[in-house]
Amino acid sequence: MSTPPVYPFDDEQDFTDADRGLIATLDVGAITDATGRPVWDLQAYDFLDAAAPGTVNPSLWRQSQLCAKHGLYEVTESIYQIRGFDLSNMTVIEGERGIIVIDPLISTETAAASLALYREHRGDRPVTAVIYTHCHVDHFGGVKGVTSQEAVDAGEVAIIAPQGFMEPAIAENLYAGTAMSRRATYMYGTMLPKNARGGVGAGLGQTTSTGTVTLIPPTVDITETGQELTVDGVRIVFQLAPGTEAPAEMHFHFPDLRALCIAENATHTLHNLVTLRGAVVRDPHAWAQYLGEAIALFGEQTDVVFASHHWPTWGRERALGFLQTQREMYAYLHDQTLRMLNRGFTGIEIAEQFQMPPNLDAAWNTHGYYGSVSHNVKAIYQRYLGWFDGNPARLWQHPPEAAAKRYVEFMGGADEVVRKARVCFEEGDYRWAAQVLDHVVFADPEHEAGRALLADTLEQLGFAAENGTWRNFYLSGAMELRSGNFGTATDSSGTDIVSRLEPEMFLDALAIQIDAPRVWDLDVTVRWVFGAKRLLTRLHNGVLLRDADRPDAAADATISVPEGALIHLVTGDMAAAAQAGLTVEGDAEVLAQVLGGTQPPDPNFNIVTP
Repeated sequence: MSTPPVYPFDDEQDFTDADRGLIATLDVGAITDATGRPVWDLQAYDFLDAAAPGTVNPSLWRQSQLCAKHGLYEVTESIYQIRGFDLSNMTVIEGERGIIVIDPLISTETAAASLALYREHRGDRPVTAVIYTHCHVDHFGGVKGVTSQEAVDAGEVAIIAPQGFMEPAIAENLYAGTAMSRRATYMYGTMLPKNARGGVGAGLGQTTSTGTVTLIPPTVDITETGQELTVDGVRIVFQLAPGTEAPAEMHFHFPDLRALCIAENATHTLHNLVTLRGAVVRDPHAWAQYLGEAIALFGEQTDVVFASHHWPTWGRERALGFLQTQREMYAYLHDQTLRMLNRGFTGIEIAEQFQMPPNLDAAWNTHGYYGSVSHNVKAIYQRYLGWFDGNPARLWQHPPEAAAKRYVEFMGGADEVVRKARVCFEEGDYRWAAQVLDHVVFADPEHEAGRALLADTLEQLGFAAENGTWRNFYLSGAMELRSGNFGTATDSSGTDIVSRLEPEMFLDALAIQIDAPRVWDLDVTVRWVFGAKRLLTRLHNGVLLRDADRPDAAADATISVPEGALIHLVTGDMAAAAQAGLTVEGDAEVLAQVLGGTQPPDPNFNIVTP
């Protein structure tokens, strides 16, 4: 990470492509919400219009310059993109009566501003359909900025998505959502100042907008590859690609326009196989296979390929070359990691010696601006072998705080460790300095010299990082060491998402919040009635188990949760839930006992300190 390789900076093709088709952009400084609060700053990255400074890896600087470009762009006949208005792109396809919107960004405010910019230059065409390429929030969260639930319910707008979209769309923001959101604040550098010593981008896009997250469930499911729809007069052929960049994801081809939407499976970066914010490990083998299938299905009929991030690639030969390079990259990571894994190397050992082929490494779109070879290799190891590397000495190690105190004592105390770490820092061995100073801070969080030197060390690692998310993690850690815990910047589990919880998911979410030691002695059975759906839970030995209802099952209480009451139950507003019709028959104390045994998640947990 400390010595950037030599790259062909004289290759300007990406800049040509990123600028191609620009029609206009907004001349406002920021996109704001209804209260006037900025949710996206269009001018925040103007400082990138300069040569790379010494505080930013020049390769990352180049990528950030490309990602920071914003405006309405013509892709090809009838296809337009609004780029640089959020982490992701919004694409507009012009149909016979109106427009099809693909991936309406994270926030309603940025989506609405994008649609307004399009209409200003292309006419006030109605939205006739919305397509979600996959189930991550930056591809559906702004949907109510381009249409409404009422328009969808009236049949005026179709919502099209891959089969199985809803469960992961909600679950990712529910089960581990608090931890992911806290870590995402680090990953996207949300709290970092936007300047050459702070946030310069995340590689996939600049950062995440902070507006209103919404969700309208799909009305049309894509259930098989080869399925064809004509939407507003536009022919679309779909290819399912589940288990790739997202659990539910799809590519689709516009045969009459000779254009391929590749969703988020081929972008101008190496993507994540497991994100630094946390996620279920993705399958690079399937990822490569589905890219190969896309080439076979659509390659000969494609003159432009575009994605949910970055800029398009034009020309059949260049488009196929781009897709093939991306396919080979994920296949190579998978196959070579397994080769070395089966020779006994651990994940961290494989990551240190892993080499990409020169021809792949020479392509700008394989560089680790968002994912990295290092953490993707470890993800593949984790996918196949889990957290344990097989060495029994590492099977039952002390947790960080307990281990840190022992390490620091063995090394001669905190002052001596800091003194030695300062020598490493001055010699440029930042990785080792960070490793030992981490022990100092976890052994003695108030050791000022240790905190200060660790902050300086993380800052230097961040300045050198080619990967945008690594930089953001390093610099966010340094910021918190200096200024204190800044918490979680955004919450992706908006009201629309929570209100779409299935009863089973609500009870599962309740189960993972049970503070088991507090309720070990309880044995409580509850019958839950959610309209026509009836479920049975038993809280026993600190475990909340869920089953289908049985007519012969005895219950301590029956809790009826009509439509409209569940959202209040989820948010803990019991008065509102009762007003919405929630009732308890039987032991009136049961609901209080179950809810009283929960421990809410903490969105402000510490990361760089114990």
